[in-house]
Parts: sequence; C-alpha cells; structure tokens
Amino acid sequence: MVKRPEVLVIIPARGGSKGIPHKNIRAFAGHPLIAYSIMAARQAQTVTRIIVSTDDPQIAAAAREYGAEVPFMRPDELAQDHTLDLPVFQHALAWLIANEAYTPDVVVQLRPTSPVRPIGLVDEAVRLLLDNPTADSVRGVVPAGQNPHKMWRIDSDTGHMRNLLDVPGVPEPYNAPRQILPPVYWQTGHIDAIRPAVIQEQNSMSGKVILPVKIDPRYTVDIDGPSDWQRAEWLVWFGGLEMVYPGSRRRPLPEMVKLVVFDFDGVMTDNRVWVDSEGHEFIAAYRSDSMGIHALRSAGVESVVLSTETDKAVEARCRKIGIEVMQGVKDKAARLKNYLAEHGIDAAQVVYVGNDINDLPCFPLVGCAVAVADAQPEVLRQADLVLSRNGGFGAVREICERILKR
Repeated sequence: MVKRPEVLVIIPARGGSKGIPHKNIRAFAGHPLIAYSIMAARQAQTVTRIIVSTDDPQIAAAAREYGAEVPFMRPDELAQDHTLDLPVFQHALAWLIANEAYTPDVVVQLRPTSPVRPIGLVDEAVRLLLDNPTADSVRGVVPAGQNPHKMWRIDSDTGHMRNLLDVPGVPEPYNAPRQILPPVYWQTGHIDAIRPAVIQEQNSMSGKVILPVKIDPRYTVDIDGPSDWQRAEWLVWFGGLEMVYPGSRRRPLPEMVKLVVFDFDGVMTDNRVWVDSEGHEFIAAYRSDSMGIHALRSAGVESVVLSTETDKAVEARCRKIGIEVMQGVKDKAARLKNYLAEHGIDAAQVVYVGNDINDLPCFPLVGCAVAVADAQPEVLRQADLVLSRNGGFGAVREICERILKR
C-alpha cells in the first residue's frame, strides 16, 4: 500500500487583535471567523490533521468546538503585534516533534483573515505541491488589481517621473495596452502549502521555488479593519459565491415563490414594546412594508404571519396591511405543516422569515429560510439568507423586493 501523505493544517490565531477586538472568535456571517478556516481544512480530502496555534483560551475552545486540535498554547512572546509567521510555525513543528515524534509531509497555512475560500482550494494547493517534488511551496494568488508596469517613481533630485518597471521589447509600458503587458499577480492570505524542511531548515515560509494556485479575484478578502469585515460579510450573504461555509449548505430563493411566512415580533417590528401604566402595549412597524406585501400579492405571492403571541396590536397591523395572521401558535412547525397541507402549497415554494430560536423548527420545512439582520446568532447560522436590514426597519420590504426581482 502507498502511504498517504501526512498533511498538517496550522491555523494561526492569536488573541490580541487591535483593529477588531477578539476578531478570530467574533461572529462572521453567523459563525466565529476562525470556523471558516477550520471548515476549509475539514472539507479537504488531502488533509490529515488540523491544529490551531493560539495564546487565547477562548479561541482554543472555539477551535475545538468546530473540530480542530489545540495540543499546546502558543507562548506570549510569539503572540505579539509584530510576530511573524515563521517563528509561530517553527514553534508548532518543534513542539510536535518533541512531544509526539510527529512530522508532516506538507504544512498548510490557512489564515482566519481570509475566510471566503473556493471549495476545493486546499486540495488543489496540496496536490500541486505533491505533484511537483522540486517545488518548495505553493501560494494563493489573484490577478493584481493594479498593473505595476503603469506605476511610477518620482526622482527626489529632479522631480521627474520614472517608470517603475521596464518591459523588454516595450519601450513605454506605461503607454502600452494592458493586454500586451506581462500578467502580474497579488498574493492572498487564502492558503500556503509548504514543505516542512523549508520552514525548519531554510528558515522561510516559502523557499525559493514557489508555485501559484490561482484564485478567482471575487474571493479576495483580507480582514484587517471594520470596513473589511462589512465587505466580506456582504460577499458571504449576497456575493453568490460557491465557498466553504461552516454550516449547512445555503439554499437560494426558490425560482417560484407561492407563499411567504413572516414571524411578527422582531421581523415586522423592531422587537421592542412600549407599555403604559395600564398595561397597554404599543409596537413600532415599518410603514413601507405594506407596499412590499401588496406588490407580492399583485405578483401572485401570498403572505401570512405566524406568531407565538396573542396581541390585538398584531391583529390590527396585519388587518391594516391586508395579511392573514395566525396568533397564539405554540408549535410553529406543526401549524406551518398543517397550513401548507390545508392550502395545497408545495413547501419548496415557501419562504420563511424569522429572527428567534422559536422560528428554527420551521426552517427545514420550507424552500428558503430567511433571517433579519439582527436575528439571534443561532438563527443567523442556520438561515439560508440573511437580510441587510433589521427587523422593523425595512426587512419585510427587502425580502419582498428580492422575491419580486427573483
């Protein structure tokens, strides 16, 4: 039998992030950021072991929860703001040799800050390295957004501009069509696959012979600050990318929608309630939601509210916007099943919109489960689609418009 190559994934995740505190375990599109790198390793057929190198007990606990090992805690001196990757990986490999007599054939680095990865990327990089014995490493790259052949230096003495790079046979590359210039690439944080000897003996994270694994630039994400985080989450929810995701595979909106089922509190309202001295309750709703509901009906899509509470305000609001309401429903899943059977509606053509854990039993019963932006974390994790708007602040109108565009 041919021995299977030992492929070790090391995910570096220190606890002292300054730009985004607790970045590695902060919920990103429903799951801790680090979970995306762990899942990329778990889904790979070539990977045999997954380790997280961290100095933080909370990160260690999250890593174990999602299926990675944390056999040691990283020393504080290797978890500083300016600590390089090399000593972190040398420490991990030295610990494994000393404590377990373990040496892998390939070491893979998956940085948590590049969570949006194509499916199959890890296997592609590992196999490329294994198939090329003379290569030291494989690194993920994307086409560069800016071509350096059209970049300039300014001479500090004369103030004259000088082109940054020359191109043989092209006298003025800065005036040349982009198509005739050499293609250039930008390294990303998605993946590095490295031979252990390069790290241990050459004191390098790449070596001299580096092969590229080319990645679609749509997946380019490097989370450093809050604005990067927002853009990356938008890509996960709305980018339409086939990517590694820690939860179940998300379903798109059905091609044909016959019914939209709404929770009320926290979906049609902002989940707050005002109570006067006599116990009367008041809610706040988003006026433009009614326009969305009416537009759906005009397109042949019906709507219904399924609410656990029994409240005259719920009844009044639903009557105002012309939508059927079922109140006091303790078992939403059972009531939803009965409703669909009574009306002969195919569950695959139903969309459910919720925000709290009592909505979760309904999610697998429909064609697409939708969460408002400020839904509970567990709801965000299990939703097929997360809206950009909060409950009571246009979430209903948003899903109506998305269905109509669909």
